[in-house]
Amino acid sequence: MNDLYFFVSDLHGNVSRYEKLFFQIGRKQPAAVFFGGDLLPSGLTYRANSKAPAVPFVDGFLAPSLKKLKQKMALHYPEIFIILGNDDKRSEEATFLKYEEEGLWHYMHMKKKPLGRFTVYGYAMVPPTPFMLKDWERYDVSRYVDPGCIHPTEGFRTVAPDVDVAFVTIKDELQQLAGEDDLSQAIFLFHSPPYKTKLDRAGLDGVRVDHVPVDVHVGSIAIKEFIEKRRPLLTLHGHIHESAKITGSWKEKISDTVAYSAAYEGPGLALVHFNSKCFMSAERIIL
Repeated sequence: MNDLYFFVSDLHGNVSRYEKLFFQIGRKQPAAVFFGGDLLPSGLTYRANSKAPAVPFVDGFLAPSLKKLKQKMALHYPEIFIILGNDDKRSEEATFLKYEEEGLWHYMHMKKKPLGRFTVYGYAMVPPTPFMLKDWERYDVSRYVDPGCIHPTEGFRTVAPDVDVAFVTIKDELQQLAGEDDLSQAIFLFHSPPYKTKLDRAGLDGVRVDHVPVDVHVGSIAIKEFIEKRRPLLTLHGHIHESAKITGSWKEKISDTVAYSAAYEGPGLALVHFNSKCFMSAERIIL
């Protein structure tokens, strides 16, 4: 098996980014590709050209493109692991599950799947944000919400939640997902970064809400504590586009865990590629 893995996040339906990614997959033939959420355009549609009718993005672009790639690559087609992000409408989840059944990818939220000697876990939820779409938000470790953010019980959702949102936290769901598993060979695919790291630094300097300074670190306390306590081998993150520019780093070591972010605020594609035998040697290239 090829030891090369790819990781991308926060593509936000940008066709140019996707096309660059598909070209690199065909060229480099990685064994696995991880998609870290915020994958869809806000309108959920795609036009092949200015005169073409709008069609659903996943049905009209993402799935057909990967089907062509799979046909071309045959046995070299990578294992693809996907979660959605807080900017993606959960009403699209059924479409992702449909293509999972066709063998196009693994839809990973609250699931685990083997990958060679590793086990991949997926978790899409983020702590409360200032945004109104709440499909992929949870309270973090308690019902506290930072100044300027909106409670997950408010805002709007595209599908009814499958839990009582008022009483479920990210901390609870991570325990449910991981159970008592040995995580020494685990890869966790998150959308949210861990709190107070180089991966969760938002451009909120000087911002105040009702005269209270806003915390410039916006990642998940629960995810940070989970990493410190359970020490998975590798964690993958997105969500905060500007963080790497502000901190100067897109990867970090937390206890024994290596953590990457593929979120990027520029117009190009940030592609993290790494060798499954040496995670610290990862590189992030901008295409």
